[in-house]
Amino acid sequence: MTDVLRRGRASLAFSFLVQGVAFALLVTRIPGIQNRYGVSDALLPVFLAAVPILAGIGSVSTERLVRRVPPSRVLRWSQPVVLLALLGVGAGRQMAVLAVALAAFGLAVGALDASMNMLGVSLQRAYGRSIMLSFHAAYSLGGIAGASLAWVGAHWELALWVSYLPVVLVLLPAALVGSRWYVDGEAQAPEEKAPEERAPEGKSAAAGGLKWLLPLCLVMTVAYIGDSTVSNWSAKYLQDALGGSEQMATVPYNVYMVTTLLGRTIGDVGVRRFGAVAVVRSGSVVAAVGFAVVAAAPGAWVGMLGFTLLGLGLCVLVPQTFAAAGRRAYESGRPGASDAAVARLNVFNYVGFLIGSPLVGALGDAWSYRGAMLVPMVLVLVTLVHARSFAPGADRYGGGHERPHTADVGRSSNGL
Repeated sequence: MTDVLRRGRASLAFSFLVQGVAFALLVTRIPGIQNRYGVSDALLPVFLAAVPILAGIGSVSTERLVRRVPPSRVLRWSQPVVLLALLGVGAGRQMAVLAVALAAFGLAVGALDASMNMLGVSLQRAYGRSIMLSFHAAYSLGGIAGASLAWVGAHWELALWVSYLPVVLVLLPAALVGSRWYVDGEAQAPEEKAPEERAPEGKSAAAGGLKWLLPLCLVMTVAYIGDSTVSNWSAKYLQDALGGSEQMATVPYNVYMVTTLLGRTIGDVGVRRFGAVAVVRSGSVVAAVGFAVVAAAPGAWVGMLGFTLLGLGLCVLVPQTFAAAGRRAYESGRPGASDAAVARLNVFNYVGFLIGSPLVGALGDAWSYRGAMLVPMVLVLVTLVHARSFAPGADRYGGGHERPHTADVGRSSNGL
């Protein structure tokens, strides 16, 4: 294992952490943003929906962009844009400023998410063992830090820009310095690949366009429907359906984030020991049980147990879906196929986010919020049907059965 790869892993993990901080600072201060700009309740959903829609556009654009420039360069410059756009949200006063800042945030987040996961997939391939969950653990840690900073700002009634400015001043230069050690993956040309690494004739992962990627897109969508259900409805559900206090209603999301961090921290060990398929199946079952416990809970404390299980179950799905898409595309033998697959898959992150919250809200109003929790429970079980999509010929990169050469992923982005 070279120092280049170790530094690349550390710098990329830091980027995931910074992104977690920035996103949490935005979404957890939505009431403050609404008050600052005078955004009506009717207009707020438009602003909130615009961010993931623009992020999807940014992700698709990144697929084309990385054909000309390496993903490390996209990440290097999209991360500062996200941080500056966050500061713009906090510093503005006029509605037009908010619209421009959120538009920049959304487009840059799409490019950032896509390029980060492209680099994560290529680094996992270079390491020859599962490390993808560790990057998403860094994101979860950043989310916890960002949410805590947002709580401090709200508690002390600080202006948004006062909350955001110190964070940006610290993280922006640190991210730029860390970007010197990003490592890009160089896909081998088909004729250079060893025979056992080539896809079977007529079975190229790129054949048939997106057909082979569709099961993974479905899993990604389902995972984010579950995640958005917790982030948007856990507080209301605990207070209104389970009779918890207003103070207790703030706890489920924090519990969910902490258990997500815990699951991702130890998840790579499980993938190396048991393989990605077993881990994904286990995560799906645990998440489904979590939703069932939440739906049937007689009181707030049992409901909290359900949200704990949700964090442990859902946390493995997204990282392993990115890893599986990148691995299968790489095995097609087409240069750049892995990056393209990750960028396309990333779009369904935002699709799930857009579907999840309105779906649960509509079902809760028309039926009941207990019943609404059963819908993501059923959806997450769909992952069991497609679990084999996480196992290429052998789960050699995720399961650690075979170590590829690192020469194809040894180019540092330093000096780009």
